[in-house]
Amino acid sequence: MPLQPLLPRRLYRQIAEQLRALIEHGEFPAGTRLPPERDLASQLGVSRPSVREALIALEVEGLVEVRIGSGIYVRTPDERAANDDLAQSEAGPFELLRARYVIEAECAAMAAKEAQPAQVAAIGEALELMRQEFASGVTQPLNGDRLFHLRIAEATGNGALVSVINLLWDERTGRLFQQLEHHYDTPALWEAALAEHRTIYDAIAAKDAKGAKAAMQKHMNQAYKRFSTGWDRTK
Repeated sequence: MPLQPLLPRRLYRQIAEQLRALIEHGEFPAGTRLPPERDLASQLGVSRPSVREALIALEVEGLVEVRIGSGIYVRTPDERAANDDLAQSEAGPFELLRARYVIEAECAAMAAKEAQPAQVAAIGEALELMRQEFASGVTQPLNGDRLFHLRIAEATGNGALVSVINLLWDERTGRLFQQLEHHYDTPALWEAALAEHRTIYDAIAAKDAKGAKAAMQKHMNQAYKRFSTGWDRTK
């Protein structure tokens, strides 16, 4: 059963379906390592991030195990978790980061122009909550992180954008993104993220729309780069 080229539509689901079929037909037996991402991407005619999204989906479903520094391995039947297939509507992590790059950058620019003093203070309070969570040993200071981005959306004065940011963050805390993040989650990652959030806040507080937009874009680009590090490398 050869791999088939794919058309560019919700690619990670199509890739996951092909790889699942190959596993179920025994072409990748239990315990074996899958081909490297770059090889799968070349055979399928897609990007490596799309392949990574598919592999994360299969890991969430319990079919494979990601071993950082080694590769992707097919689980034996008795190792596989009893997970349901992911909802077809769940966005891939890299899809989500690209969407956030576009939408949240504009939110930051609008907030820098429109935010009232109380709203700027609320953004700063969310940043402080994130810092306190991290300082207290919380592995993922997501309460403060989500609140920070939501407060920026609220400062735009546009209720539709607030709803969109809430939706994006529901996806951000979904199984796919959380599983991907799990493989890279280190104190250094969150220290870098906190510094990026501080730069965003400072630009908004200074009413620097261009700077706020650039800072948010850099934050999303850095997240994309962090999660793109090869799995054949150690953390």
